[in-house]
Amino acid sequence: MAKETSEQPLPVSGENGKVGPESGGIYSHWVLFVLVLVYIFNFIDRNILSILAEDIKADLGVSDAEMGFLYGTAFAVFYAVFGIPLARFADVWVRRSLVSAGLLFWSVMTALSGLARSFPVLAMFRIGVGIGEASASPSAYSMLSDYYPPRLRATVIGIYSSGVYIGGGVGLILGGLILDNWASAFPAPGDAPFGLKGWHVAFMAVGLPGILLAGLVRTLREPMRGASEGLITARHPAPFKVLRTELAAVIPPFTIWSVYRHGASLGINLLAAIALGLVAWWLSYVTGNILQWVALAIAIYVTLSWMQGLSRRDSASFGMLFHSKALVFTTLAFPTMAFVAYGTSFWTAPFLMRVHEASASDIGWYVGIGNAMGGLIGVVLGGVLGDRLKLKMVNGRLLVGFITIVTTAPLILWMLYTEDISTAYWLNFAYHIPASMWVSIAPATVNDLVMPRMRATAGAWFLLMNTIIGLALGPYLMGRLSDYFVSQGADSGSALTDAIASAQVMFILTAILLLLAMRYLPSDEASRLDRAKALGETIEKSSV
Repeated sequence: MAKETSEQPLPVSGENGKVGPESGGIYSHWVLFVLVLVYIFNFIDRNILSILAEDIKADLGVSDAEMGFLYGTAFAVFYAVFGIPLARFADVWVRRSLVSAGLLFWSVMTALSGLARSFPVLAMFRIGVGIGEASASPSAYSMLSDYYPPRLRATVIGIYSSGVYIGGGVGLILGGLILDNWASAFPAPGDAPFGLKGWHVAFMAVGLPGILLAGLVRTLREPMRGASEGLITARHPAPFKVLRTELAAVIPPFTIWSVYRHGASLGINLLAAIALGLVAWWLSYVTGNILQWVALAIAIYVTLSWMQGLSRRDSASFGMLFHSKALVFTTLAFPTMAFVAYGTSFWTAPFLMRVHEASASDIGWYVGIGNAMGGLIGVVLGGVLGDRLKLKMVNGRLLVGFITIVTTAPLILWMLYTEDISTAYWLNFAYHIPASMWVSIAPATVNDLVMPRMRATAGAWFLLMNTIIGLALGPYLMGRLSDYFVSQGADSGSALTDAIASAQVMFILTAILLLLAMRYLPSDEASRLDRAKALGETIEKSSV
């Protein structure tokens, strides 16, 4: 099947046929700064749910597993599913405009979460947040890879990724302050304006400012695609046609039509759907949670359908993504780290409330600042260290993953079982340093293994795996395990503590997958251009 675009020496990638800015320079730093702000808002809106969890549970009468579903699966499934078509769209359209539109949408959805009065309605708005946020990182990875040279790729993506921890920390601080101040101002809930609870107000307060930031993002200049490597990509003649095609590939029942239209096997597709349905039914029966496993089964089915279609409509992208063992193992290894990171981060605030009886505002300040500072130090340090190690050895960046493994688990376990809350606060800060060092390593490695026109799609594939394995499963399974321990007679604090501790065993799988990725990375990276040519890509160095 013919590919959609080819690498050609054409200095066009900007909007309306205008030539985009060259790679590097002061303006690149301004773009990076604005995109970091976007990612900060992304995680403020996402992570504030952690500090609000206990109040939402009490108000709506939900369990730990249901809160894990709300934070993880309800958000993650739609974030993952829509991430792929939006990333494909980013590979052919104006990336800054896509980020701006996505930011506007998820900010509105966050603000509307403050109007929810039931669990299903709140879940619906959180799904909207997931869809909107799916537009940001693949586009940002792609833009930054064009604004900065490959030798700085992990460092720059690390700086961008600091928004995860700054935003998560700010979300905790704002959420804690709003909860406690609202409770002090309106001790009788019936006296509050419109019957609003503190968690309602918190969602509105963090959602509305994002609407203003969306306007600023829209003013950014679009870089030439592939400029940092001299591989300039021609403008796609029909980007919205690509979006329609990609959306059809991930939205049931259009997935079946998409598979048929592109000549992929309907038999394999239907067999996969039946198998996933049976597994989801069994897991629902065992756990008593239908929504979790049906949603996850749909996400996996949609992913498989999209892969089937991609193999026919853009065989070069499919080959570069899925015929590279290094890329496959990389995009499996790091999401297992995310499993531990997302789950531990989400449940830390409820853990401190239950075990140490800490207030929301104290947790907001101490955990929020610890998350922000520890994560900021770790993610930038990991990016810089990864780039320096990469200059010394091909597998240098992946070595950072082992640093995370051997240092993070002991610090988390110490935090969980210390009896002193001050020590727990310090250890929360300390474990976030190594726990965040890997964040830029996977996107940088993935970008090194594909062609420029495929970067947003490759970034979205990594985020999809990160989201399904890390976000959809980590918080939910920790919450589910906590509920199980309670059913066996443990108190809620001890149950949650042991559930978080048990999840650290996932790092064993991480180490195995990292070793496999390191085995294949040298050959896969060295053969990138040859593999692309063999798949039908036209490779011409640009003189621009």
